[in-house]
Amino acid sequence: MERVLHRLNRNPASQMRTLRLPADPDGIAEAARLLAAGATVAIPTETVYGLAADARNGAAVARIYAAKGRPSFNPLIVHVPDLASARTIAAFPPEAEALAKAFWPGALTLVLPLRPEAGIASLVTAGLATIALRVPAHPVAQAVLRAAGPLAAPSANASGRISPTSADHVLDPSGGLDGRIAAVLDAGPCAVGVESTILGWPGGIPTLLRPGGIPAEALEAALGRPLARHEGDPTAPSAPGQLTSHYAPTAPLRLNVTQPSPDETHLAFGAPGPFTLSATGDLAEAAARLFDLLRRADSAGRPISVAPIPDYGLGRAINDRLRRAAAPRP
Repeated sequence: MERVLHRLNRNPASQMRTLRLPADPDGIAEAARLLAAGATVAIPTETVYGLAADARNGAAVARIYAAKGRPSFNPLIVHVPDLASARTIAAFPPEAEALAKAFWPGALTLVLPLRPEAGIASLVTAGLATIALRVPAHPVAQAVLRAAGPLAAPSANASGRISPTSADHVLDPSGGLDGRIAAVLDAGPCAVGVESTILGWPGGIPTLLRPGGIPAEALEAALGRPLARHEGDPTAPSAPGQLTSHYAPTAPLRLNVTQPSPDETHLAFGAPGPFTLSATGDLAEAAARLFDLLRRADSAGRPISVAPIPDYGLGRAINDRLRRAAAPRP
């Protein structure tokens, strides 16, 4: 373990061997040991695989940024096992408490005032007075969190690239993190397939900061009022996932294409095909398949086009990811 940390400190891009751990009690225990020692470990959640580190260890959190090449002004989500743990880290206004009880564990992240006594490393919040918190539903993530404490965990991919929904994606030799992190805990593919919905209360108003795995309509129904939409500066994000260019393949990407060019790899929706997001027009299936199909299409070495996706429910999250994937690269 000391040799692992020495190499990460010296050069996070060095070709250290990344362990693939099974999602059994021994693998979970080894992941927890690595995390406690300050290493980074990719863990499964129901949304995507996250690159986890001890949220109270500044050096460990710095290894997340180094491994991903992530800009330090982009805050991280902290994962905890339950609402009681979350209350020790952030202050919960009544609406946040109600949403946590309704949707946790699950694909919802709440941005809340940070408790100064929580001991969270300052890198996690990128200097903000708020913190993004989530309670994941995945049983393996839950087991790791109960063994290792609060974990900062953005998606386990190079910054700006396609998010990983399997351990193979994490270790992909083209743009993955093999050799840059200590281990990946392999529990198979993620069920939801897009990142969590992020909700905050800037100015006391419930605001959708990022669409995701919980439809905004469900949150509005639970709150009994509509959500405001985030219109902030993408160069100064208030929550993860707000950068203009994000989730991007290498190939150029065209959206809302009804007549694809013969030289394009086309991601269909509501129609059959080798790269269909959902032949039946099922948005949940499309969300679960999105990042995997983007990776497969990217490996074909041709421009990519995507059929129109309905912009409601999970379609909002899919379209958000696609717009950022198609945005001009910095």
